[in-house]
Amino acid sequence: MSTFLIIAILILGFVITFQIAKASEYVAILRGEEKARKQSNRINGFLLLIFLIVGLIGVYYCNEALKGKLLGESASDHGEKIDMMLYITIILTGIVFVITQVLLFWFAYKYQESDTRKSYYFPHNNKLELIWTVIPAIALTVLVGFGLFYWYKITGDAPKNALVVEITGSQFKWEMRYPGRDGVFGKKYFKEIDEAKSNPLGQIWDDPANHDDIVVTGDMPIVVNKPVKLIINAKDVIHDVGLAHFRMKMDAVPGTPTTMWFTPKFTTAQAKEKWGAEFVYEISCDQMCGKGHYSMRGTITVITQEEFDRWMYSQQPQYYAAFPDRNPANTPAITDSVKVASVNPTAAGTTLMN
Repeated sequence: MSTFLIIAILILGFVITFQIAKASEYVAILRGEEKARKQSNRINGFLLLIFLIVGLIGVYYCNEALKGKLLGESASDHGEKIDMMLYITIILTGIVFVITQVLLFWFAYKYQESDTRKSYYFPHNNKLELIWTVIPAIALTVLVGFGLFYWYKITGDAPKNALVVEITGSQFKWEMRYPGRDGVFGKKYFKEIDEAKSNPLGQIWDDPANHDDIVVTGDMPIVVNKPVKLIINAKDVIHDVGLAHFRMKMDAVPGTPTTMWFTPKFTTAQAKEKWGAEFVYEISCDQMCGKGHYSMRGTITVITQEEFDRWMYSQQPQYYAAFPDRNPANTPAITDSVKVASVNPTAAGTTLMN
């Protein structure tokens, strides 16, 4: 109902403005061009003043109505710092916006055309030029300094205890690789990529470090309150790992790995309690990457260390998906006598002799 009311008010405002403009045209014809121009200036000055007041009220209303409702609290430690940087930027630019817009619209109303006032030409003033050049330069330098500081924090070296996950984008999905028990990623080569042979990332199977690496698609489990470092790749075109709830994003460039790290603050279960049962941490592609770009969506599941350990234990290395015959779980069952022999050779020998 409120949406319909807002639309109706906007339409009504447009109709009123249109009618005033048409009436101004008729007045110009009846009274003459000069009188019509002066009247038009008065009307426009008044409308600009109304627009200023209504616009500022609208900005304040939207800010209060949407505050904290679009993304909510940041779910990572770096995200808190980024939010603070954005708040500082919004405050500084907001002050400048309000001052300049008030002056712009007020001057348009106050200094409209008048027969009793002469124009004052003000061609140059060194002091004013210095003020409105130096002050913005200092403010922008401070903002850029904040940005560079946080950028190097996010893309710098992660803590030694960080969980390392490799995330690879391709049209139109996300694939994640975890190092196995050895904690080392195996080597890859793009020419080895072969979906039909269960090698979606181009792992080099001759490298023993690849034999325990875990590859999953779509969902990326990570551990709460533990730093996670993402090594970001792409297989085809440029993608972008967008983690809005963590306030993080980074391009995924073919042939050029990029990195970033953060520490999640809430498990997915805690986030559901805060923001609703349907909540998920989303991995979006923030770079237009083709006709299926809209569908390139993954998720992050933040869990405890114990839950993560159980999950890792339940996963099968990608090596066994490529070579199922080498999976110990798929070896033929041995006979009962051999089983017994492995436990009690004497008993097994007696059974065989009988």
